[in-house]
Amino acid sequence: MTVMPDKKTEYEESATSWRELDPEEVKKGIMAKYPPKVARKRSKHFVVNKKKDEQSYEPIQANVRTIPGIISQRGCCYAGCKGVVMGPTRDIINLTHGPIGCGFYSWLTRRNQTDPSTTPDGHNFMTYCFSTDIEDKEVIFGGEKKLKQAIQEAFDIFKPKMISVFSTCPIGLIGDDIHSVTREMQEKLGITIFGFSCEGYKGVSQSAGHHVANNGLFMHVIGQDDTVQEGEYKVNLLGEYNIGGDEFIIDELFEKCGIKIISTFSGNSSVDHFRNSHTADLNLIMCHRSINYVADMMEEKYGIPWMKINFLGAKSTAASLRKIAQYYGDQKLIDRVEEVIAEEMVDVEKAQADVQTRLKGKLAMMFVGGSRAHHYQELFNEMGMQTIAAGYEFAHRDDYEGRHVLPSITVDADSRNIEELDVEKDPTRYNPRIPEDEMEQEERHGIKLKTYDGMMPDMEENFTYSIDDISQYETEKMIEIYKPAIFCAGIKEKYMVQKHGMPMKQLHSYDSGGPYAVFKGAINFYYEIDRMINSKVWGHIRAPWEENPELAAMYANE
Repeated sequence: MTVMPDKKTEYEESATSWRELDPEEVKKGIMAKYPPKVARKRSKHFVVNKKKDEQSYEPIQANVRTIPGIISQRGCCYAGCKGVVMGPTRDIINLTHGPIGCGFYSWLTRRNQTDPSTTPDGHNFMTYCFSTDIEDKEVIFGGEKKLKQAIQEAFDIFKPKMISVFSTCPIGLIGDDIHSVTREMQEKLGITIFGFSCEGYKGVSQSAGHHVANNGLFMHVIGQDDTVQEGEYKVNLLGEYNIGGDEFIIDELFEKCGIKIISTFSGNSSVDHFRNSHTADLNLIMCHRSINYVADMMEEKYGIPWMKINFLGAKSTAASLRKIAQYYGDQKLIDRVEEVIAEEMVDVEKAQADVQTRLKGKLAMMFVGGSRAHHYQELFNEMGMQTIAAGYEFAHRDDYEGRHVLPSITVDADSRNIEELDVEKDPTRYNPRIPEDEMEQEERHGIKLKTYDGMMPDMEENFTYSIDDISQYETEKMIEIYKPAIFCAGIKEKYMVQKHGMPMKQLHSYDSGGPYAVFKGAINFYYEIDRMINSKVWGHIRAPWEENPELAAMYANE
């Protein structure tokens, strides 16, 4: 018997370089595997990056239900609410009302880090898993009594400032009213207690949970403390979750520049920070998808403008610092920022020159939530690498194409499940940080406010792909066709990708690495990717009969 090597794909036979491949033909070949109806739907999510007109790119379908039967990377509404937005806050007791299987997710499944020493009481509940452990009898007879007992027990043991309660799927199905329970317990215990109706099935992905969490924070926490802190330039950092310590080194960099962070939503965060966040001058958004709701609401109620920034990649970090300085228009801050950038770039450029000798020209793919699939392309560019395909599992169209498409997005039944708050100017605390005409024009000192151009404009046209909610089949075909040097996604895809004999970098929680933000983090990332791609271990991933396919044998009856 002779074992032959796998036949080359038609794409490998017809091209020696990825630039010689026809992206539309590649897409057509991948879609051909699906039934016609599924192919029509998936083709709207699988887009070759190219302009439709002067302003717009080819539209992409996003934020709609995953087609049944397709293996997706998505998480649930509860994961977005508890796991992403609320989870990194150290001194809130986050109590999951549901079965213990859901409750396990309450136990710090992401690598959010925090520093309890920065708040007087030193509370840190992130290492605990709080759950009501709903069982069969509560599903039949109701779990509200058990929820009250759990809140009381948590209060008696830990004496927290705040308790938040998260509904999971069974709770929504049996109809427990967590909001009446939390109101009752808040009155009884005298601390802030509120609930999130974030049942996993609500919405189409974890994006729904982000929106629910934003609403809850805005209604129950933000604005409770009017203390005005010292500092010339006071900002909130929104959509930064301190994975692997990113927020620590962003804060350190801001201190060097003379910028004070009032609150981070929600990495290395505290209840006290949230309560006081409405006193900042400016909101800075890192992850556009997870936190833009609260930024818009804080602008409407308190008059705080927001701008989109990116602290992943040295070039983007420098550009973001300059945007902040230019927004304030203070020459002292502008000069200080330039000094810091010049100082930090010495080591960055040295590291770039080193890794480019081993990484230049190699391909990367990334499918990571929030804005990471966009932001990390900057880091790969700085190493001389090319991102061939990128996408999100829970994005909306504006994350891909830019916020100018918002008026054209149709609100479907799933999105209507999420409450849109009716926000008005606070009668006493609305204080426009900049003149009203600049707020209306969404521009200050030449810096655009309240805008995001999306991922597509930063990707090479006609050769690269934006793929929303990529399936496992599509992932494997893209790997087979383009053979990237590295694939970046989450834990669900990690081992499947590694079986293809290539490194897989988990960018949801950084595996065991990080921090990767700002200048110091960029250097860390360069060398980690260099080590991963150039490790000799990937040469040992193939079985001996794949390396030397001629294997002779005979049947026993011979």
